[in-house]
Amino acid sequence: MTDRQLLVGPFNRVEGDLEIRLEIRDGQVAAAYANSPLFRGFEMMLLGKDPRDALTLTPRICGICSVSQSAAAALALGAAGGHAMAPQGALAAAILHGVENLADHVTHFNLFFMPDFARRAYAGRGWHDRTVARFTAMEGSAARVTAEARARLMHISGLLGGKWPHTLAIQPGGVTKTPDARDRVRILATLRAFRRYLEEALFGAPIEAFAALETVDQLDAWEGGDAALFFRIARDLGLETIGQGPRRYMSFGAYPLPGGPGFARGLWHDGATGPVDPALIVEDLSHAWMLGDTAHPTQGATVPDEDMRDPAYSWCKAPRLGGAVVEVGALARQVVDGHPLALALAAEGSVRARIAGRLLEIARTQILLEGWAAALDPEARFMDPAPTLRDGQGAGLVEAARGSLGHWLRVEKGRIAGYQIIAPTTWNFSPRDAGGTPGPVEAALVGAEVGAGEETPLSVQHIVRSFDPCMVCTVH
Repeated sequence: MTDRQLLVGPFNRVEGDLEIRLEIRDGQVAAAYANSPLFRGFEMMLLGKDPRDALTLTPRICGICSVSQSAAAALALGAAGGHAMAPQGALAAAILHGVENLADHVTHFNLFFMPDFARRAYAGRGWHDRTVARFTAMEGSAARVTAEARARLMHISGLLGGKWPHTLAIQPGGVTKTPDARDRVRILATLRAFRRYLEEALFGAPIEAFAALETVDQLDAWEGGDAALFFRIARDLGLETIGQGPRRYMSFGAYPLPGGPGFARGLWHDGATGPVDPALIVEDLSHAWMLGDTAHPTQGATVPDEDMRDPAYSWCKAPRLGGAVVEVGALARQVVDGHPLALALAAEGSVRARIAGRLLEIARTQILLEGWAAALDPEARFMDPAPTLRDGQGAGLVEAARGSLGHWLRVEKGRIAGYQIIAPTTWNFSPRDAGGTPGPVEAALVGAEVGAGEETPLSVQHIVRSFDPCMVCTVH
């Protein structure tokens, strides 16, 4: 017997298009239903357009991860035409993408996730006063320092991409800007400045030291910066015990380069990592306000059910890999990449594990970016122009900050005949499928404690925000 129901939302620190219906029994969440209440229709807008229009339109899906959308579109066009990026162009595209993901991660930690621990409900905890001083929204010292450091980091996007968001710099054949020697020096200097911010504020130690952690005990013993404050909070609140996801992790491989991706591609489950086969992806529509059949994105369509009939409860489709639920994101990438600390956290699959995975990826991405910037060759070719695409189909599979992003494109007679997108939040915030299996966040919320009289439970907010939802990316 359900004691009561709650409708929680919006979760609006970026944008608030998320509602979660909770069934509460005996002070805990017994079932959760995640609804993406805003339908946007980008996949429909693209039909009939010149294929190159995808490079302009898809980045407008989101102002936070527009480079991710741009990279996926460029790779899909390249695959459809059998064309690859010039090696130095791919390197510059990886830098643009890595900078955006790194900025997203530090923004999430400082501005979206940590402010919840400054709430009055936690007053009296040994860590609360420091958290209030550091993370109170609009006032905390961490917010100011992070915003300034992030703004300086994004200068790299201006140098290589001309602007951010919605750059048109990334193309199927590479990038439109050939950085000169001065640009390379400025990029390296900007990355050195961002490293100082990370080492002084976030980690309180060299980033290599955090990237070298291998065990949960070493993680718990970390004593530097705001990361240590989070781990102290996590121990006190038991964040290692809440928000367990499917513990099946997928990555499409981050930052494709001629020598291989920066972070590996694969699927981790039951302690083993194996290949991921995109041919096994389907989108289940049984609980989405969509018309049509379960299909692979190459055969899928976006036909909204304007009557919003039951049993559907979300505009979000339910992507599945070989019929199974998977979790995507920074933790998933680091698990699939085989980092020892991430593997130690994989089975935990909790709120703490996701945030630790994001912190680990911040350190490792900074190191990657420094190496890539040093490898830029101003004398090399950054673009191999792609021929006009008349017919073909292809997929662009990348890793946004929040996880695996895929664009599937079909072109006929010079026009887009099919375009389907599965974003990270589509994976993580999917509704139930035809078998009744809940999506990752729906499953992770089961068992979360709900105090008497709580209308917006703190445990629910911690779990939801540990997945870092970006709802405008979810429904196209």
